[in-house]
Amino acid sequence: MKRNIKLVISYDGTDFCGWQIQKNGRSVQGEIENALKQLHSADLRLTGSGRTDSGVHANGQVANFYTDSSIPTGKFVPALNSILPQDVRILESSQAAEDFHSRFDAKIRIYRYYIKAADVCLPSQSRYCWRVRTKSDILRLNKIAAPLVGVHDFTAFAAAGDPSESKTRLLYSAVFTMERGFIVFKIAGNAFLWRMVRSIVGTIIEISNNGGSAADMLSILDSKDRSRAGATAPPQGLFLDRVLYDEQAII
Repeated sequence: MKRNIKLVISYDGTDFCGWQIQKNGRSVQGEIENALKQLHSADLRLTGSGRTDSGVHANGQVANFYTDSSIPTGKFVPALNSILPQDVRILESSQAAEDFHSRFDAKIRIYRYYIKAADVCLPSQSRYCWRVRTKSDILRLNKIAAPLVGVHDFTAFAAAGDPSESKTRLLYSAVFTMERGFIVFKIAGNAFLWRMVRSIVGTIIEISNNGGSAADMLSILDSKDRSRAGATAPPQGLFLDRVLYDEQAII
């Protein structure tokens, strides 16, 4: 009987074309499927909880695959990590229910976006944050972000070509904090549109820099017009932080 194995994965997205396998480019999914093929001497399909774009990182991406291998469930962590490149790590492996689907069963996805307000960014930090010159007040940023929480049509923050039939999403939280010298935006929702988080971050920073308010954000949100929103923030500051499968989980 095949087991359904759930993986929790971390990766540095700098040198990847994104999570999903593409014809031309190195993908996280492709690297892990190649490692699984070496362990099983057969092709296995890995299903991820969602796609991350080129340059976007993950602390807690979730994926699952089916196997008839005799490898103990917990041993997939060291077995895969011994094959994978250093910019992809398997953090956890566990046996899931037979019908568990990492994407369709996900209830809450949490992203974190890191901003460094400084004239100079350390080389060790530049791959993992967006450096901006203007310092922003956290209280102002949170007031601007507040209208986003709840159920809304987020068309104004969707990239052109987003295939989603519905642009309505539920956001549980959208909060800025200061952490070790970084402005960190933590956003939690049931799902996200293509480049939605980065579009939101870019818009909030633009509104703040222009002396705007929550009313400006609400106007953009209600307009359902992408041209009204700000520029898309760069990918290197974004991390898929966690994927939760319990709506009652603390976020």
